[in-house]
Amino acid sequence: MKLGVLFSGGKDSTYSAWLAKEYGYELTCLISIFSENPESYMFHTPSINKTKKQAEVMEIPLIIQKTKGEKEEELKDLEKAIQKAIKKYKIEGIVTGAIQSVYQASRIQKICDKLKIECFNPLWQKNEEEYLAELIKNKFKAIIVGVFAYPLDESFLGREINSEFINELKKINQKYKINLAGEGGEYETFVLNCPLFKKELKIINKSRKISSTGKNSCKVELEIE
Repeated sequence: MKLGVLFSGGKDSTYSAWLAKEYGYELTCLISIFSENPESYMFHTPSINKTKKQAEVMEIPLIIQKTKGEKEEELKDLEKAIQKAIKKYKIEGIVTGAIQSVYQASRIQKICDKLKIECFNPLWQKNEEEYLAELIKNKFKAIIVGVFAYPLDESFLGREINSEFINELKKINQKYKINLAGEGGEYETFVLNCPLFKKELKIINKSRKISSTGKNSCKVELEIE
């Protein structure tokens, strides 16, 4: 079956794409939504424009759809992008990186039902700690590119998801109850290397931006090659 991947460049969508391929599906295209709204309810925004580089090293065509990121209205732009994928690449289904977000999963499912294609959520309801351990085991190199919840701060930007990071996050989780996988928007990631990539992406420059909402909302912009 030919599948399109809703692709943000972060760990969840990338790992879901890899799982789909492992299950024997054909990854026909990637679909990235470039939102003007950094507070989008649906879409990952830190370093989203770098999905172009990831698509290159995955050797999978990328469909880019821009949106203003207005709540619910942005779903119309997502539907347009999926329609393009159906027309151009003959996809029969969509892969998502949803883990626990009913808001995201239900809306994507509704679009897929309308367009009469399948919707695959290979990470759905997966144990967060087990999932992060799987990322490391399967050689996914993902770094933190945005933090949006206390007590995560600027010092976390650029850190790789490894055993040390997971152990630290578990301690924070015990006290502050944040989602270990960042599913609640606590942090965002960017994948530099994984089994789907032909080569590792290298960071050649990065700049940090702190939101006006305070020190616990900041992101890093990457320049990669």
